[in-house]
Amino acid sequence: MIEFIICVLLLIAASVVLLAAVGLVRMPDLPTRMHTTTKSGVFALVLIMIAVGLYFVRVDIVARVLSVIVFTLITAPIAAHAIGRAGYLSGISLWSGTIRDDLKEYYHGSDEAETSEEQEQNNQQVKSDQ
Repeated sequence: MIEFIICVLLLIAASVVLLAAVGLVRMPDLPTRMHTTTKSGVFALVLIMIAVGLYFVRVDIVARVLSVIVFTLITAPIAAHAIGRAGYLSGISLWSGTIRDDLKEYYHGSDEAETSEEQEQNNQQVKSDQ
């Protein structure tokens, strides 16, 4: 019975990773790609670690599994935030369908609005990237 639960956990984790790969290809810009891969990657890793803990039922292995889960839950969002912020600051354009840019006033000044010509250039660049 425990082997069945382990197999189900591993199959769910593999499915989540597959969906993350599809999301990585299908999403239009860096922030949405980061969101897709970070959330699903952490979820898949947690499922795999639970399966490992169930397979090797020893105190030292379970302690390592729990420490890997906690470490990943702490560091993955921080790393994704740092990479996303670096991408934003380096000037990677957002998707043309982005409605709101909350960081613009902090990094580009609230009085510096993009002209329609700059917006058109960004939209053309996004379309050519797709």
